[in-house]
Amino acid sequence: MSDTNTVRPHLERRFASQRIVFWHDPNGQYADDLDSLDLPRVETIRVADNEFGVRHRLLRSGSTEKFLVYRAGRVADGIGNWLLDLELAYGVFTADRGSLIAQDLGLDAVGVDEVVRAHEKFFSADQRIEALKALLNPGDDLDRLQAKMIAVVLGQREHLLAEITRTLLIENAQGQHAKYDAIADYGLDDFHWRGTARIYGYKSDSPSVDDLVLWIFQQATNGFQSDRLGGLRNIQFDFTNLRNDRRSEAALATLAKRAARDLGYASTIEDTSFRDLVTTDVFEEADRKIISDLARLVADQGVSAREVAEVVRARQDGFWYEDYQKVYRAIASAAELLAAIAAVDLSVKSFDEGLERYRREWFRIDQLYRQFVFLARTAEHQQPLEPLRGQVEKRYTNGFLYELGTAWQKQVDEADRWRSADLSAQASFYTKYIEPLVRDGDKKAVVIISDALRYEVADELGSRIRQEDRFDATLDAVLGVLPSYTQLGMAALLPHSTLAHTPDAETVLADGQPTNGTEARGKVLQQVGGTAIRAERFKELSPEQRREIFKANRVLYVYHNRIDATGDKPDTEQLVAEAAEETLRELVALVKMLANANATNIFLTADHGFLFQDGALPDTFYLSAKPQGDDMLVINKRYVLGHGLKPDSAFTRFTSAQLGLQGDLEVQVPKSIHRLRVAGGGSRYVHGGATLQEIVVPVLTVNKKRKSDIRPVRVEIWPETDKITTGQVAVRLFQAEPVSDKVQPCTLRAGLYVGETLISNAVSLTFDRTAEDKRDRYQYARLILSQDADAYNNHVVEFRLAEPIPNTTRWKTYSKVSYTLKRSFTSDFDF
Repeated sequence: MSDTNTVRPHLERRFASQRIVFWHDPNGQYADDLDSLDLPRVETIRVADNEFGVRHRLLRSGSTEKFLVYRAGRVADGIGNWLLDLELAYGVFTADRGSLIAQDLGLDAVGVDEVVRAHEKFFSADQRIEALKALLNPGDDLDRLQAKMIAVVLGQREHLLAEITRTLLIENAQGQHAKYDAIADYGLDDFHWRGTARIYGYKSDSPSVDDLVLWIFQQATNGFQSDRLGGLRNIQFDFTNLRNDRRSEAALATLAKRAARDLGYASTIEDTSFRDLVTTDVFEEADRKIISDLARLVADQGVSAREVAEVVRARQDGFWYEDYQKVYRAIASAAELLAAIAAVDLSVKSFDEGLERYRREWFRIDQLYRQFVFLARTAEHQQPLEPLRGQVEKRYTNGFLYELGTAWQKQVDEADRWRSADLSAQASFYTKYIEPLVRDGDKKAVVIISDALRYEVADELGSRIRQEDRFDATLDAVLGVLPSYTQLGMAALLPHSTLAHTPDAETVLADGQPTNGTEARGKVLQQVGGTAIRAERFKELSPEQRREIFKANRVLYVYHNRIDATGDKPDTEQLVAEAAEETLRELVALVKMLANANATNIFLTADHGFLFQDGALPDTFYLSAKPQGDDMLVINKRYVLGHGLKPDSAFTRFTSAQLGLQGDLEVQVPKSIHRLRVAGGGSRYVHGGATLQEIVVPVLTVNKKRKSDIRPVRVEIWPETDKITTGQVAVRLFQAEPVSDKVQPCTLRAGLYVGETLISNAVSLTFDRTAEDKRDRYQYARLILSQDADAYNNHVVEFRLAEPIPNTTRWKTYSKVSYTLKRSFTSDFDF
């Protein structure tokens, strides 16, 4: 006997859609309880050697009559079963647990009960059954049923092989296997591996996730080439998407590192040219090989800066680029730097020509050197750069710094007064830039003085400011004071008529007033309706307080100190390149704060520049001679102050009058880039002397506009055909103009669509090229068709570029073109 309460709901569901239900009960376990079913308006007929009568009764019954035809025991096969045709027409109900569960799943497919009986353990828990029912659709076949059973076991809704593979690979990357063990425990592993073989092409006598991982990466290194019908397009497509999806990219990186080791990949590319690896990004060993070769060749000048830039650009969309970004950029900077040094003409015909050429061209070498040092010092992978760092240091110091210093020194030696016909003196900064602006009282000015903001740093700062919407920045320069040190440079920037030192040379006086420190400089500014504040203090103010301090003063001087504070200390002088990078970020933020406080006329300048070398200085850059004089007041690494200073060929001597200063103080500066050996402080970072790097002082004028003036670079689709005939397609894209400060890079997403259905992988491409030559602004979107593409053969599909909608995670169409999909075969992608 059995509980008919379990059977009744299943029968009621059957009668809801049909009027005759055939029930086979091989063991007769429900025979005694059949009458207790109490199905409303249903006549129960027992079959007991009366098949002909039953058949006659059913065929002559009315269309509204309902019958439950119950058969206990064995049923004859084939034509021996007189009710066979009716059973085939209406189906047969059985009431064993497996059959009941199969019927409860609501699937139309034949063989569902067999799947249920074959996986008794899975269906032994009502929780799993209910979870499975939530995923099923009435039209699901047996493959989809089992795929969704695996999804339930894995605790996810997605049943596609790509999603099941994602879950298993993530688990494998974590060194775990509980989820795969559960698939095997519920008897679904054979089905999983059969599907993996059919869809991906992976076959093994002893399949495992570990082995699958190795197989996938082996196929990836071979470009997924295969003689298999349909190729390996499915795994290629899913592999690409898995790597580019944030959910699984970290796991794929971990697995790649393990696979590279297990496959011995590094040894297979030892003798491969880096040029043959540029399009390979399966394993990071390819990046390491490229980096190693490039660094060596750049150091040996065996590769052009242009080729290096092209290689780095080609790697930007690679899987491992972010891990090696600074190393690549460092090599590109080094290549450009060494090429510039090799080609530079350092001849100087006059004092003013030297100043002009430094501002026009030579500063760029200092800039590239600083950028290289920053990238090399902060890169995560520094070891490959060590040989290159040595060559860069040697050629920058000997081939540029020293040679330029020597050439420029000839003009310094011939100068009878410290002045230029082309550049205004730093001491005239206020009268040239500020006083005319605020003279009538209807305009205000803000001056940001960043200690040791060298001209080349200011050039980069101007570019970064111009990249901000509605901001413009124009770079000018003044001839810095000599000696080029903080106290004198800071005093020169204040409103004044005369500059002089106190008798002990410790303090610089502006019209007789001391200028040491922010407070003293603020008192000088009070005379012109202004004040001074440190940048750190200004940042601490609330937005309203910032507006009030700007409103209350005609002139506001803001003092910033990052580079000099870092370079002047022996413990931190090697961090000057990092300090310059921080300075750039801080000054951009400071400019925006001031603009938000209603400042529209902002000037950025410096007290002096600096010399900097990342490597330890050899003894040849120190003077063996010591300064001599009657009254030695200040002896610094780059200058001497005193009275009665003795002439020496290692020094250039000036009087106060020659330097535009009041008093009888004398000044000596070591020639070229040489230093004095002085206790305390560092030696890699110095200032105070007369080199161009120290005395060409930037003046950056910043204005904020009313209207937006930045836009993304324009990109065009240039199709080379109107048909897609294979499982992959490369679409040519053209960046229509160079990127500049106001024409900014953009990132677009490319894909093939039918309506809103994506039928390929989606790839992101960055358009950031600055080249004027159009030939350097092409790139390709390389797409792999997905399983959905097979349904659209001989249909029109769209290649679309999409751009991100600001402040959202959504995208909108940027541009599109149509193709006709004409492939010669289709393939199955899913269970």
